[in-house]
Amino acid sequence: MPELPEVETTLRGLQPHLEGATLTHVAIRVPKLRQPTPKATLLQGRTLTNLRRRNKYIFMDTDDGHTLILHLGMSGRLTITDASQPLLKHDHVIFRTATGTEVRFHDPRRFGLLLRTPTATLTNHPLISIIGPEPLTDAFSGKILHASLKTKNIPIKVAIMDGKIVAGVGNIYASESLFHARINPLTPAKSLSLKQCTTLVASIRHTLQAAIAAGGSSLRDFTHSNGQLGYFQHTFAVYGRKNETCLTCTTPLLTEVLAQRSTFWCPTCQR
Repeated sequence: MPELPEVETTLRGLQPHLEGATLTHVAIRVPKLRQPTPKATLLQGRTLTNLRRRNKYIFMDTDDGHTLILHLGMSGRLTITDASQPLLKHDHVIFRTATGTEVRFHDPRRFGLLLRTPTATLTNHPLISIIGPEPLTDAFSGKILHASLKTKNIPIKVAIMDGKIVAGVGNIYASESLFHARINPLTPAKSLSLKQCTTLVASIRHTLQAAIAAGGSSLRDFTHSNGQLGYFQHTFAVYGRKNETCLTCTTPLLTEVLAQRSTFWCPTCQR
């Protein structure tokens, strides 16, 4: 599933083509993805005034006071092309602008989302209102994380993957952040000190920023909106390195399934 860096990379690829553009043609080829899709007639002719990200959602504001909420799901991707290119089987949504540019939402598993809601009430939407602070903003700090973990007896790896505690830290970047913070992923969340939480926040921020700079991680389905691959996966310290040794101390890495997700760590560096 695309995580925060992949969604941010996608957003940055789309902005030059869609922000300020008028949708001269919209085709929505399925009545439902994970939830029912909006009617194309509500979108055609609208101008996209602003594109932004919240957690793993892309928001597209339109000039009629509404916002499109888009989520890539497990296998979704947005590609930039033009009308001369043949449509693929799983190209479910097509946006065409006045310049002839097309953006297509391709989602083989159909776990993605495209919703339309009034912009004024967007923050109250059931999917959005429960999201925790953005990790790359001042709304997320060691003090805030420490307060959020006080009653959490779950492993810290599971805690920081909870979008209600912090937005967008998925499986890959949770493992990587905990390694760089030298915190064992099995540690009960409520046992972390304020100092450890401050270190972890800094590590999460650094890891996500580095991943965004690298264009995200291309594992399985993710490519940029221009078709290129991200390359952060080439710098993984622990994630996906089962049966390999730590790059810092050469200790064999450990792996365990936590909350149905594979977790990787070094027992020496992350005691």
